[in-house]
Amino acid sequence: MQKSITALLAALWFGSPLALAQSDIRLQENAPDRYVVEKGDTLWGIANKFLKDPWRWPDVWRINQEQIKNPHWIYPGNVIVLDRRAMPPQLQLEAGTVKLSPQVHSELLAAQAIPPIPSRAIEPFLSQPLIIESNGLDNAPRIVATQENRVHLGTGGIAYVSGMGSAPSGLWQVYRPGRPLVDPESKKTLGIEAVFLGTVRVIRDGDPATVQIVSSKQEITAGNRLVPATAPTVSQYVPHAPGKETRGRVIGLYDGLATAEGGRDSVISINRGKRDGLESGHVLAIYRSVVAVDQQNRPVSRDAAPTVKLPDERYGLILVFRTFDAVSYALVMESSRPVQPGDIVQAP
Repeated sequence: MQKSITALLAALWFGSPLALAQSDIRLQENAPDRYVVEKGDTLWGIANKFLKDPWRWPDVWRINQEQIKNPHWIYPGNVIVLDRRAMPPQLQLEAGTVKLSPQVHSELLAAQAIPPIPSRAIEPFLSQPLIIESNGLDNAPRIVATQENRVHLGTGGIAYVSGMGSAPSGLWQVYRPGRPLVDPESKKTLGIEAVFLGTVRVIRDGDPATVQIVSSKQEITAGNRLVPATAPTVSQYVPHAPGKETRGRVIGLYDGLATAEGGRDSVISINRGKRDGLESGHVLAIYRSVVAVDQQNRPVSRDAAPTVKLPDERYGLILVFRTFDAVSYALVMESSRPVQPGDIVQAP
């Protein structure tokens, strides 16, 4: 089992050219000497018990190339021990601490695994398109009418859908095109955000087909489009810093206004994606760019007051969990102030 946990924690970091020097590892003041992993723990939470910088876990974990070949998860019952005598301090798995019942299927083992972050925070976003091209929903099945001509429908409501053809019956997701995702730097539109409204189930085939609303996050109405629902799949990744310099900006909150603010556990979009080397599990720091009035050279008119650019202020961390070509979505893990569109994100 030690082989399993160390592989997971190391696989995405080993050999990173931007790995920080191990001499600057910062332990929490109240870091425990040992910790027993419990059901409900997350990798981020466990790392945070020992380290002030949770993504630095691999820098203090005893790893080798052989252990990287077979990555798996960390399980309840593992005991993690902190060796303060080593320089830098090291973490290791205490031998003989695994408390698992024999399992036949690997899926059963996976169900017991400790996720990197709370799954409930991002599961709704793992099975949703989130990004569509301009006119990308034009050919999707469309709600053409509602029962009794109701303007808005909620859970339990009945609607009629055209364009399903021979598509399989079952669960479908309902969307409407949202706001364009405009790059704060280039001012180019990177895509259109798809706003998730709810789910429906086909109860009668035909054209139009009859559907019943199973769940509704927002009001559903005629004109909304349908996309087949897929089961969310939580990727097996661990939080880690990018392997190269990365710098971008916050576009906005998912399903939020351009001026909306977010905080911890908010989902935000950023103007960097796969083409920029971002991947699920990357941790980025958030900075606020500050311009202040020069207080020693105040003119008569405040409008003419000279300004001075202050150093960017770091105030939080985000974890990328889904990437598209030019846009990524991230969960705000830590934040000491509201997250705003235009804020800077870069490698921590």
